[in-house]
Amino acid sequence: MCGVCERIKETKDGKNPFLVKELETGYVVIGDYQHFRGYTLFLYKDHVVELFDLDKETREKHLYEMTLVAEAVKNAFGAEKMNYECLGNGEGGAHIHWHLFPRRAGDIENYGNNGKGPAWCYPSEKMYSDDNKPSKEELEDMKAKLLCELDKLLAY
Repeated sequence: MCGVCERIKETKDGKNPFLVKELETGYVVIGDYQHFRGYTLFLYKDHVVELFDLDKETREKHLYEMTLVAEAVKNAFGAEKMNYECLGNGEGGAHIHWHLFPRRAGDIENYGNNGKGPAWCYPSEKMYSDDNKPSKEELEDMKAKLLCELDKLLAY
């Protein structure tokens, strides 16, 4: 079972404290580490490797929902710019999932191009430092903010 499937099973079993909301095509979850405050993932519900493997209607719905999640993240956490990544060839497994990074000026300090560049320019030992794990209270606050913004967008 891939890492994303494991996280989805955990979510379905009610054991994922990072779950914000279930949408039609995926699960919205706050990232385990929060160097980029508001970092969120959108996990496609089924084990599918490529976007082009989805039928047209499902793909359109999934991409629409992903953009709603990104907009909610931007609104909830005050991003200056959103970064979107759908990788699937790392530790999480070959499974459609989106990394949604709310970005702000200087958020990768002096790494990359004068503090600018993709989130992955930031050293992994810093990004995945225990200092970047939200406390239980911080996590609940983040989830509530994101859920509020998601519900506003879904109401339209």
